Amino acid sequence: MDALCKGLFWYLDLDEDGTLDILELQECLQDVGNIQLQGAVKKIFTTGDINKDGKLDFEEFMKYLKDHEKKMKLAFKSLDKNNDGKIDASEIVQSLQILGLTISEQQAELILQSIDADGTMTVDWNEWRDYFLFNPVTDIEEIIRFWKHSTGIDIGDSLTIPDEFTEDEKKSGQWWRQLLAGGVAGAVSRTSTAPLDRLKVMMQVHGSKSHKMNIYDGFRQMVKEGGIRSLWRGNGTNVIKIAPETAVKFWAYEQYKKLLTEEGQKIGTFERFISGSMAGATAQTFIYPMEVMKTRLAVGKTGQYSGIFDCAKKILKHEGVGAFYKGYIPNLLGIIPYAGIDLAVYELLKSHWLDNFAKDSVNPGVMVLLGCGALSSTCGQLASYPLALVRTRMQAQAMLEGSPQLNMVGLFRRIISKEGIPGLYRGITPNFMKVLPAVGISYVVYENMKQTLGITQK
Repeated sequence: MDALCKGLFWYLDLDEDGTLDILELQECLQDVGNIQLQGAVKKIFTTGDINKDGKLDFEEFMKYLKDHEKKMKLAFKSLDKNNDGKIDASEIVQSLQILGLTISEQQAELILQSIDADGTMTVDWNEWRDYFLFNPVTDIEEIIRFWKHSTGIDIGDSLTIPDEFTEDEKKSGQWWRQLLAGGVAGAVSRTSTAPLDRLKVMMQVHGSKSHKMNIYDGFRQMVKEGGIRSLWRGNGTNVIKIAPETAVKFWAYEQYKKLLTEEGQKIGTFERFISGSMAGATAQTFIYPMEVMKTRLAVGKTGQYSGIFDCAKKILKHEGVGAFYKGYIPNLLGIIPYAGIDLAVYELLKSHWLDNFAKDSVNPGVMVLLGCGALSSTCGQLASYPLALVRTRMQAQAMLEGSPQLNMVGLFRRIISKEGIPGLYRGITPNFMKVLPAVGISYVVYENMKQTLGITQK
Protein backbone atom coordinates (compact mmCIF):
# COMPACT_ATOMS: atom_id res chain seq x y z
CA MET A 1 0.00 0.00 0.00
CA ASP A 2 2.83 2.43 0.85
CA ALA A 3 4.44 2.01 -2.58
CA LEU A 4 1.06 2.49 -4.26
CA CYS A 5 0.42 5.67 -2.25
CA LYS A 6 3.85 7.08 -3.06
CA GLY A 7 3.49 6.39 -6.79
CA LEU A 8 0.00 7.89 -6.88
CA PHE A 9 1.05 10.98 -4.94
CA TRP A 10 3.86 11.84 -7.35
CA TYR A 11 1.61 11.10 -10.34
CA LEU A 12 -1.03 13.52 -9.01
CA ASP A 13 1.45 16.23 -7.92
CA LEU A 14 1.63 17.95 -11.31
CA ASP A 15 3.70 20.96 -10.21
CA GLU A 16 5.99 18.75 -8.07
CA ASP A 17 5.76 21.01 -5.01
CA GLY A 18 5.18 18.14 -2.58
CA THR A 19 1.48 18.97 -2.02
CA LEU A 20 -1.80 18.36 -3.86
CA ASP A 21 -4.41 21.05 -4.46
CA ILE A 22 -7.98 20.70 -5.70
CA LEU A 23 -7.16 21.66 -9.31
CA GLU A 24 -4.41 19.01 -9.58
CA LEU A 25 -6.68 16.31 -8.23
CA GLN A 26 -9.57 17.32 -10.51
CA GLU A 27 -7.35 17.33 -13.61
CA CYS A 28 -5.88 13.89 -12.92
CA LEU A 29 -9.18 12.26 -11.95
CA GLN A 30 -10.82 13.57 -15.12
CA ASP A 31 -8.03 11.83 -17.08
CA VAL A 32 -8.71 8.56 -15.22
CA GLY A 33 -12.45 8.96 -15.95
CA ASN A 34 -13.69 5.98 -13.93
CA ILE A 35 -15.64 7.76 -11.18
CA GLN A 36 -18.50 10.20 -10.80
CA LEU A 37 -16.47 13.37 -10.20
CA GLN A 38 -19.19 15.68 -8.87
CA GLY A 39 -18.41 16.52 -5.28
CA ALA A 40 -15.79 13.74 -4.96
CA VAL A 41 -12.72 16.00 -4.96
CA LYS A 42 -14.29 18.41 -2.45
CA LYS A 43 -15.12 15.56 -0.05
CA ILE A 44 -11.59 14.11 -0.36
CA PHE A 45 -10.15 17.49 0.68
CA THR A 46 -12.72 18.01 3.45
CA THR A 47 -11.84 14.60 4.90
CA GLY A 48 -8.10 14.52 4.25
CA ASP A 49 -6.94 18.10 4.84
CA ILE A 50 -6.22 17.80 8.57
CA ASN A 51 -4.46 21.16 9.04
CA LYS A 52 -7.02 22.99 6.81
CA ASP A 53 -4.42 24.71 4.61
CA GLY A 54 -6.28 23.86 1.40
CA LYS A 55 -3.65 21.32 0.32
CA LEU A 56 -2.82 17.68 0.96
CA ASP A 57 0.77 16.86 1.86
CA PHE A 58 2.07 13.28 1.55
CA GLU A 59 1.24 12.34 5.18
CA GLU A 60 -2.35 13.62 4.87
CA PHE A 61 -2.76 11.90 1.50
CA MET A 62 -1.42 8.62 2.93
CA LYS A 63 -3.73 8.81 5.99
CA TYR A 64 -6.79 9.53 3.80
CA LEU A 65 -6.09 6.54 1.53
CA LYS A 66 -5.47 4.15 4.42
CA ASP A 67 -8.62 5.23 6.30
CA HIS A 68 -10.65 5.07 3.11
CA GLU A 69 -9.25 1.64 2.23
CA LYS A 70 -10.38 0.28 5.61
CA LYS A 71 -13.94 1.47 5.00
CA MET A 72 -13.98 0.05 1.47
CA LYS A 73 -12.63 -3.27 2.80
CA LEU A 74 -15.60 -3.45 5.19
CA ALA A 75 -17.99 -2.64 2.32
CA PHE A 76 -16.38 -5.34 0.18
CA LYS A 77 -16.65 -7.92 2.95
CA SER A 78 -20.30 -7.03 3.60
CA LEU A 79 -21.04 -7.86 -0.06
CA ASP A 80 -18.88 -10.97 -0.26
CA LYS A 81 -21.42 -13.26 1.41
CA ASN A 82 -19.63 -16.58 0.76
CA ASN A 83 -16.16 -15.18 1.69
CA ASP A 84 -14.50 -16.36 -1.56
CA GLY A 85 -12.76 -13.00 -2.12
CA LYS A 86 -15.01 -12.14 -5.07
CA ILE A 87 -18.36 -10.39 -5.51
CA ASP A 88 -20.84 -11.78 -8.04
CA ALA A 89 -24.28 -10.61 -9.23
CA SER A 90 -26.26 -12.78 -6.79
CA GLU A 91 -24.37 -11.31 -3.82
CA ILE A 92 -25.21 -7.77 -5.00
CA VAL A 93 -28.90 -8.70 -5.34
CA GLN A 94 -28.88 -10.22 -1.84
CA SER A 95 -27.14 -7.23 -0.24
CA LEU A 96 -29.42 -4.66 -1.86
CA GLN A 97 -32.50 -6.62 -0.79
CA ILE A 98 -31.32 -6.29 2.82
CA LEU A 99 -31.13 -2.52 2.24
CA GLY A 100 -34.69 -2.50 0.90
CA LEU A 101 -33.75 -2.12 -2.79
CA THR A 102 -34.98 -4.87 -5.09
CA ILE A 103 -33.13 -5.34 -8.40
CA SER A 104 -32.87 -8.21 -10.89
CA GLU A 105 -29.71 -10.25 -11.47
CA GLN A 106 -29.36 -8.59 -14.90
CA GLN A 107 -29.35 -5.18 -13.22
CA ALA A 108 -26.74 -6.41 -10.73
CA GLU A 109 -24.59 -7.54 -13.68
CA LEU A 110 -24.73 -3.99 -15.08
CA ILE A 111 -23.42 -2.69 -11.75
CA LEU A 112 -20.65 -5.29 -11.84
CA GLN A 113 -19.67 -4.40 -15.43
CA SER A 114 -18.94 -0.81 -14.40
CA ILE A 115 -16.43 -2.06 -11.78
CA ASP A 116 -15.14 -5.30 -13.38
CA ALA A 117 -11.78 -4.56 -15.04
CA ASP A 118 -10.89 -8.04 -16.36
CA GLY A 119 -14.28 -9.08 -17.79
CA THR A 120 -14.80 -12.10 -15.50
CA MET A 121 -18.21 -10.82 -14.29
CA THR A 122 -16.92 -10.96 -10.74
CA VAL A 123 -15.12 -8.24 -8.78
CA ASP A 124 -12.12 -9.08 -6.61
CA TRP A 125 -10.66 -6.86 -3.89
CA ASN A 126 -8.10 -5.19 -6.17
CA GLU A 127 -10.73 -4.20 -8.74
CA TRP A 128 -13.02 -2.93 -5.98
CA ARG A 129 -10.25 -0.91 -4.32
CA ASP A 130 -9.01 0.61 -7.59
CA TYR A 131 -12.53 1.63 -8.66
CA PHE A 132 -13.44 3.31 -5.37
CA LEU A 133 -9.97 4.55 -4.40
CA PHE A 134 -10.81 8.19 -5.08
CA ASN A 135 -14.57 7.88 -4.83
CA PRO A 136 -15.47 9.12 -1.34
CA VAL A 137 -18.34 6.67 -0.80
CA THR A 138 -17.67 4.57 2.25
CA ASP A 139 -20.22 1.76 2.13
CA ILE A 140 -22.71 0.00 -0.11
CA GLU A 141 -25.57 2.13 1.25
CA GLU A 142 -23.92 5.26 -0.12
CA ILE A 143 -23.18 3.57 -3.46
CA ILE A 144 -26.92 3.00 -4.12
CA ARG A 145 -28.01 6.42 -2.81
CA PHE A 146 -27.87 7.84 -6.35
CA TRP A 147 -31.43 6.56 -6.59
CA LYS A 148 -32.99 8.00 -3.44
CA HIS A 149 -35.94 10.35 -3.83
CA SER A 150 -34.61 13.86 -3.30
CA THR A 151 -35.84 16.06 -0.42
CA GLY A 152 -35.37 19.05 -2.70
CA ILE A 153 -38.18 18.17 -5.10
CA ASP A 154 -41.37 19.96 -4.04
CA ILE A 155 -44.47 19.94 -6.25
CA GLY A 156 -46.71 21.53 -3.64
CA ASP A 157 -48.08 18.38 -1.99
CA SER A 158 -46.56 17.04 1.20
CA LEU A 159 -47.59 13.39 1.05
CA THR A 160 -44.33 11.87 -0.21
CA ILE A 161 -42.38 9.41 1.95
CA PRO A 162 -39.52 11.11 3.84
CA ASP A 163 -35.85 10.73 2.88
CA GLU A 164 -33.47 8.18 4.31
CA PHE A 165 -30.35 9.55 6.04
CA THR A 166 -27.19 7.58 6.76
CA GLU A 167 -25.78 7.38 10.29
CA ASP A 168 -22.89 9.57 9.10
CA GLU A 169 -25.34 12.27 7.94
CA LYS A 170 -27.20 12.14 11.25
CA LYS A 171 -24.01 12.43 13.31
CA SER A 172 -22.48 15.22 11.19
CA GLY A 173 -25.65 17.33 11.12
CA GLN A 174 -26.00 16.98 7.34
CA TRP A 175 -29.58 15.76 7.81
CA TRP A 176 -30.97 19.02 9.21
CA ARG A 177 -29.08 21.03 6.59
CA GLN A 178 -30.68 18.91 3.86
CA LEU A 179 -34.12 19.36 5.43
CA LEU A 180 -33.53 23.13 5.70
CA ALA A 181 -32.36 23.29 2.07
CA GLY A 182 -35.47 21.31 1.08
CA GLY A 183 -37.71 23.64 3.10
CA VAL A 184 -36.31 26.78 1.46
CA ALA A 185 -36.59 25.13 -1.98
CA GLY A 186 -40.22 24.22 -1.22
CA ALA A 187 -41.02 27.79 -0.10
CA VAL A 188 -39.57 29.34 -3.29
CA SER A 189 -41.18 26.71 -5.51
CA ARG A 190 -44.63 27.05 -3.90
CA THR A 191 -44.48 30.85 -4.07
CA SER A 192 -43.49 30.71 -7.76
CA THR A 193 -46.39 28.41 -8.66
CA ALA A 194 -48.94 29.86 -6.18
CA PRO A 195 -51.21 31.40 -8.88
CA LEU A 196 -51.71 27.96 -10.44
CA ASP A 197 -52.32 26.45 -7.00
CA ARG A 198 -54.98 29.04 -6.14
CA LEU A 199 -56.62 28.52 -9.55
CA LYS A 200 -56.74 24.76 -8.83
CA VAL A 201 -58.49 25.39 -5.48
CA MET A 202 -60.99 27.81 -7.09
CA MET A 203 -61.81 25.26 -9.81
CA GLN A 204 -62.19 22.48 -7.22
CA VAL A 205 -64.62 24.53 -5.13
CA HIS A 206 -66.55 26.53 -7.76
CA GLY A 207 -66.15 24.49 -10.95
CA SER A 208 -69.22 22.49 -12.02
CA LYS A 209 -71.28 21.68 -15.10
CA SER A 210 -73.45 24.75 -14.53
CA HIS A 211 -70.51 27.00 -13.65
CA LYS A 212 -67.70 26.05 -16.00
CA MET A 213 -64.36 27.66 -15.22
CA ASN A 214 -61.41 27.30 -17.58
CA ILE A 215 -57.85 28.45 -16.90
CA TYR A 216 -58.15 31.81 -18.71
CA ASP A 217 -61.52 32.70 -17.14
CA GLY A 218 -60.28 31.60 -13.71
CA PHE A 219 -57.24 33.90 -13.81
CA ARG A 220 -59.31 36.76 -15.22
CA GLN A 221 -61.93 36.44 -12.45
CA MET A 222 -59.28 36.32 -9.70
CA VAL A 223 -57.42 39.39 -11.04
CA LYS A 224 -60.70 41.29 -11.58
CA GLU A 225 -61.89 40.50 -8.03
CA GLY A 226 -58.68 41.18 -6.12
CA GLY A 227 -55.91 42.41 -8.43
CA ILE A 228 -52.61 40.69 -9.26
CA ARG A 229 -51.71 40.23 -5.57
CA SER A 230 -54.80 38.07 -5.02
CA LEU A 231 -53.18 35.32 -7.14
CA TRP A 232 -50.94 34.59 -4.11
CA ARG A 233 -53.81 34.49 -1.59
CA GLY A 234 -53.27 31.57 0.81
CA ASN A 235 -49.63 31.13 -0.17
CA GLY A 236 -48.30 32.47 3.13
CA THR A 237 -50.01 29.65 5.05
CA ASN A 238 -48.83 27.11 2.44
CA VAL A 239 -45.22 28.20 3.00
CA ILE A 240 -45.40 28.55 6.81
CA LYS A 241 -46.65 24.97 7.25
CA ILE A 242 -43.53 23.51 5.54
CA ALA A 243 -41.36 23.81 8.68
CA PRO A 244 -43.64 22.15 11.29
CA GLU A 245 -44.81 19.52 8.80
CA THR A 246 -41.25 18.53 7.78
CA ALA A 247 -40.08 18.41 11.40
CA VAL A 248 -43.02 16.26 12.60
CA LYS A 249 -42.83 13.97 9.57
CA PHE A 250 -39.07 13.37 9.99
CA TRP A 251 -39.40 12.69 13.73
CA ALA A 252 -42.43 10.41 13.28
CA TYR A 253 -40.78 8.52 10.41
CA GLU A 254 -37.77 7.68 12.58
CA GLN A 255 -40.05 6.48 15.41
CA TYR A 256 -42.21 4.29 13.14
CA LYS A 257 -39.10 2.78 11.53
CA LYS A 258 -37.86 1.74 14.98
CA LEU A 259 -41.23 0.14 15.75
CA LEU A 260 -41.35 -1.82 12.48
CA THR A 261 -37.73 -3.04 12.31
CA GLU A 262 -35.48 -4.83 14.75
CA GLU A 263 -32.41 -3.03 16.06
CA GLY A 264 -29.60 -2.96 13.48
CA GLN A 265 -31.88 -4.25 10.71
CA LYS A 266 -32.13 -2.26 7.48
CA ILE A 267 -35.59 -1.04 6.50
CA GLY A 268 -37.24 -2.77 3.53
CA THR A 269 -39.46 -1.17 0.86
CA PHE A 270 -42.74 -2.29 2.50
CA GLU A 271 -41.69 -1.09 5.98
CA ARG A 272 -40.53 2.20 4.41
CA PHE A 273 -43.94 2.65 2.75
CA ILE A 274 -45.83 1.91 6.00
CA SER A 275 -43.52 4.11 8.11
CA GLY A 276 -43.69 6.94 5.56
CA SER A 277 -47.48 6.79 5.25
CA MET A 278 -47.93 6.79 9.04
CA ALA A 279 -45.44 9.66 9.40
CA GLY A 280 -47.36 11.59 6.74
CA ALA A 281 -50.63 10.96 8.60
CA THR A 282 -49.06 12.12 11.89
CA ALA A 283 -47.70 15.31 10.31
CA GLN A 284 -51.02 16.03 8.56
CA THR A 285 -52.90 15.61 11.85
CA PHE A 286 -50.59 18.15 13.46
CA ILE A 287 -50.77 20.84 10.77
CA TYR A 288 -54.25 20.16 9.32
CA PRO A 289 -55.85 23.39 10.71
CA MET A 290 -53.33 25.28 8.53
CA GLU A 291 -54.53 23.28 5.49
CA VAL A 292 -58.11 24.42 6.22
CA MET A 293 -57.00 28.06 6.63
CA LYS A 294 -54.99 27.91 3.37
CA THR A 295 -58.15 26.81 1.50
CA ARG A 296 -60.36 29.41 3.22
CA LEU A 297 -57.88 32.20 2.40
CA ALA A 298 -57.54 31.02 -1.22
CA VAL A 299 -61.32 30.86 -1.77
CA GLY A 300 -62.09 33.98 0.28
CA LYS A 301 -63.02 37.32 -1.28
CA THR A 302 -61.06 40.55 -0.93
CA GLY A 303 -61.41 41.92 2.61
CA GLN A 304 -63.02 38.76 4.00
CA TYR A 305 -59.90 37.90 6.01
CA SER A 306 -57.08 40.27 6.93
CA GLY A 307 -54.62 37.39 7.41
CA ILE A 308 -54.01 33.95 8.91
CA PHE A 309 -54.88 34.93 12.51
CA ASP A 310 -58.02 36.76 11.47
CA CYS A 311 -59.08 33.69 9.46
CA ALA A 312 -58.47 31.38 12.45
CA LYS A 313 -60.37 33.73 14.79
CA LYS A 314 -63.42 33.91 12.51
CA ILE A 315 -63.56 30.15 11.92
CA LEU A 316 -63.35 29.53 15.68
CA LYS A 317 -66.02 32.13 16.46
CA HIS A 318 -68.58 31.09 13.84
CA GLU A 319 -67.96 27.34 13.41
CA GLY A 320 -66.05 26.06 16.44
CA VAL A 321 -62.93 23.94 16.79
CA GLY A 322 -64.33 21.08 14.68
CA ALA A 323 -64.19 23.28 11.55
CA PHE A 324 -60.38 23.10 11.63
CA TYR A 325 -60.59 19.39 10.80
CA LYS A 326 -63.20 19.46 8.04
CA GLY A 327 -62.09 17.14 5.23
CA TYR A 328 -59.59 15.38 7.51
CA ILE A 329 -60.79 11.82 6.65
CA PRO A 330 -60.43 12.10 2.82
CA ASN A 331 -57.09 13.85 3.37
CA LEU A 332 -55.88 10.94 5.51
CA LEU A 333 -57.19 8.34 3.05
CA GLY A 334 -55.39 10.14 0.19
CA ILE A 335 -51.98 9.49 1.77
CA ILE A 336 -52.03 5.74 1.02
CA PRO A 337 -52.65 5.87 -2.77
CA TYR A 338 -50.38 8.90 -3.16
CA ALA A 339 -47.39 7.53 -1.24
CA GLY A 340 -47.87 3.95 -2.51
CA ILE A 341 -48.15 4.82 -6.21
CA ASP A 342 -45.39 7.44 -6.00
CA LEU A 343 -43.02 4.83 -4.52
CA ALA A 344 -44.13 2.02 -6.88
CA VAL A 345 -43.83 4.11 -10.07
CA TYR A 346 -40.43 5.46 -8.99
CA GLU A 347 -39.16 1.89 -8.39
CA LEU A 348 -40.59 0.83 -11.79
CA LEU A 349 -38.93 3.71 -13.65
CA LYS A 350 -35.64 3.07 -11.85
CA SER A 351 -35.79 -0.62 -12.75
CA HIS A 352 -36.56 0.22 -16.42
CA TRP A 353 -33.61 2.63 -16.62
CA LEU A 354 -31.21 0.14 -15.05
CA ASP A 355 -32.41 -2.59 -17.45
CA ASN A 356 -32.22 -0.55 -20.64
CA PHE A 357 -29.88 2.41 -20.24
CA ALA A 358 -27.27 1.69 -17.53
CA LYS A 359 -24.04 0.89 -19.33
CA ASP A 360 -20.94 2.45 -17.78
CA SER A 361 -22.46 3.65 -14.51
CA VAL A 362 -25.42 3.08 -12.20
CA ASN A 363 -25.64 6.87 -11.68
CA PRO A 364 -28.54 8.01 -13.88
CA GLY A 365 -27.73 11.73 -13.81
CA VAL A 366 -29.80 14.72 -12.70
CA MET A 367 -32.29 14.88 -15.58
CA VAL A 368 -33.29 11.21 -15.29
CA LEU A 369 -33.75 11.50 -11.51
CA LEU A 370 -35.81 14.70 -11.85
CA GLY A 371 -37.93 13.11 -14.59
CA CYS A 372 -38.54 9.95 -12.55
CA GLY A 373 -39.40 11.98 -9.43
CA ALA A 374 -41.79 14.30 -11.29
CA LEU A 375 -43.55 11.44 -13.13
CA SER A 376 -43.95 9.24 -10.03
CA SER A 377 -45.30 12.18 -7.97
CA THR A 378 -47.71 13.08 -10.78
CA CYS A 379 -49.04 9.50 -10.86
CA GLY A 380 -49.48 9.64 -7.07
CA GLN A 381 -51.43 12.90 -7.42
CA LEU A 382 -53.63 11.45 -10.17
CA ALA A 383 -54.59 8.47 -7.99
CA SER A 384 -55.41 10.54 -4.91
CA TYR A 385 -56.92 13.58 -6.69
CA PRO A 386 -60.64 12.74 -6.15
CA LEU A 387 -59.98 12.51 -2.40
CA ALA A 388 -58.05 15.81 -2.51
CA LEU A 389 -60.95 17.49 -4.32
CA VAL A 390 -63.53 16.22 -1.80
CA ARG A 391 -61.24 17.36 1.04
CA THR A 392 -61.01 20.88 -0.44
CA ARG A 393 -64.78 21.14 -0.94
CA MET A 394 -65.42 19.99 2.64
CA GLN A 395 -62.95 22.62 3.89
CA ALA A 396 -64.74 25.37 1.94
CA GLN A 397 -68.42 24.23 2.27
CA ALA A 398 -69.25 26.68 5.05
CA MET A 399 -68.23 29.62 2.82
CA LEU A 400 -70.64 28.73 0.01
CA GLU A 401 -74.12 30.22 0.50
CA GLY A 402 -76.93 27.70 0.16
CA SER A 403 -74.50 24.78 0.00
CA PRO A 404 -75.48 21.73 2.11
CA GLN A 405 -72.88 20.62 4.69
CA LEU A 406 -72.18 17.11 3.41
CA ASN A 407 -69.82 14.44 4.72
CA MET A 408 -67.26 12.65 2.52
CA VAL A 409 -69.62 9.96 1.17
CA GLY A 410 -72.40 12.49 0.61
CA LEU A 411 -70.08 14.78 -1.36
CA PHE A 412 -68.81 11.92 -3.54
CA ARG A 413 -72.41 10.95 -4.36
CA ARG A 414 -73.42 14.54 -5.09
CA ILE A 415 -70.43 15.19 -7.39
CA ILE A 416 -70.89 11.95 -9.35
CA SER A 417 -74.68 12.41 -9.70
CA LYS A 418 -74.44 16.07 -10.82
CA GLU A 419 -71.10 16.18 -12.68
CA GLY A 420 -70.13 12.56 -13.37
CA ILE A 421 -66.61 11.12 -12.93
CA PRO A 422 -64.96 14.20 -14.61
CA GLY A 423 -66.30 16.23 -11.68
CA LEU A 424 -63.85 14.45 -9.38
CA TYR A 425 -60.98 15.84 -11.47
CA ARG A 426 -61.91 19.54 -11.60
CA GLY A 427 -58.77 21.68 -11.42
CA ILE A 428 -56.37 18.89 -12.38
CA THR A 429 -55.05 20.80 -15.42
CA PRO A 430 -53.50 23.72 -13.45
CA ASN A 431 -52.34 21.13 -10.91
CA PHE A 432 -50.36 19.29 -13.62
CA MET A 433 -49.21 22.57 -15.21
CA LYS A 434 -47.32 23.48 -12.05
CA VAL A 435 -45.41 20.16 -11.77
CA LEU A 436 -42.55 20.89 -14.21
CA PRO A 437 -41.85 24.50 -13.07
CA ALA A 438 -42.14 23.38 -9.42
CA VAL A 439 -39.65 20.54 -9.92
CA GLY A 440 -37.20 22.75 -11.85
CA ILE A 441 -37.34 25.68 -9.42
CA SER A 442 -37.15 23.53 -6.27
CA TYR A 443 -34.17 21.58 -7.67
CA VAL A 444 -32.17 24.71 -8.59
CA VAL A 445 -32.88 26.36 -5.21
CA TYR A 446 -32.13 23.11 -3.35
CA GLU A 447 -28.73 22.69 -5.03
CA ASN A 448 -27.80 26.33 -4.34
CA MET A 449 -28.92 26.03 -0.72
CA LYS A 450 -26.81 22.87 -0.30
CA GLN A 451 -23.74 24.81 -1.45
CA THR A 452 -24.59 27.73 0.86
CA LEU A 453 -25.05 25.40 3.86
CA GLY A 454 -21.88 23.44 3.06
CA ILE A 455 -23.59 20.11 2.36
CA THR A 456 -21.06 17.73 0.83
CA GLN A 457 -22.12 16.04 -2.37
CA LYS A 458 -22.33 12.29 -2.61
